[in-house]
Amino acid sequence: MHDPVHGPRVQPFFHADSNTWSYVVADPATAQAAIIDPVLDFDAKSGRTATTSAETLLAHVATLGLDVRWILETHAHADHLSAGDWLRARLPGATLAIGDGIRVVQVAMRSLFNLGAQFPVDGSQFDHLFEDGERFAIGALAARVIAVPGHTSDSCAYLIGDALFTGDSLFMPDSGTARCDFPGGDAHTLFRSIQRLYELPDDTRVFVCHDYAPGGRTLACQTTIGDQKRDNIHVREGADEAAFVALRQARDATLATPALMLPAVQVNLRAGRLPPAEDNGVRYLKIPLDQL
Repeated sequence: MHDPVHGPRVQPFFHADSNTWSYVVADPATAQAAIIDPVLDFDAKSGRTATTSAETLLAHVATLGLDVRWILETHAHADHLSAGDWLRARLPGATLAIGDGIRVVQVAMRSLFNLGAQFPVDGSQFDHLFEDGERFAIGALAARVIAVPGHTSDSCAYLIGDALFTGDSLFMPDSGTARCDFPGGDAHTLFRSIQRLYELPDDTRVFVCHDYAPGGRTLACQTTIGDQKRDNIHVREGADEAAFVALRQARDATLATPALMLPAVQVNLRAGRLPPAEDNGVRYLKIPLDQL
């Protein structure tokens, strides 16, 4: 998927177990690239991890001869483990980055998982923390960070050329928006964050982080700001904030906890690094009981 005039070459990759879209975003002029929201495979039944999905990203990068400069996380995901740290070890020129709101998430989750004072909550597990509005580049492509808290405290969107990567803040128009009932989530805040995205030009390409193919339609990852403003089932242009909040809160009350939330958050707080091995050489994930 490539707009030869205005923006990057965007190649999506779908992770079926978590309904997650990851992306390789490349500047055709320089072959510099970014990887967005990579997934580490995880089987909760056995506790086994695998790197099949991440290896597919690396193979694509190698085939095209891309120079990956950034590994970008839109937030600390609750539905899949990040392969960010695994990729960083294999892409020595890449900077692993996330929004600076990750520090708020780390404070809350350090308490939930009783990680102790030795667990840093300054975001230092990542190479770079983006501030709202911060600008960077991928080759000749100008890029900008747009903080979009509401789903989580650390949610951010990346505008790279004419392509916007929204994380979980916006889904495809027929799927609406992300839940706001996680720690640090807030429906009022999400509504206002989306209004910031709706200020972008209508022809801005929008790439979502998840798709669940409602009604049995074909899986999709790309839409536009104009489509979202016209058709998003939760927050069309001109939507009322109070009505959105009431809808979002009512819907969130019916949603189950994501199957991988507890393992995913523990790993994603660490930028995709697995917990340190204990004295028997085995790594463990914690399951806090009766807390969620």
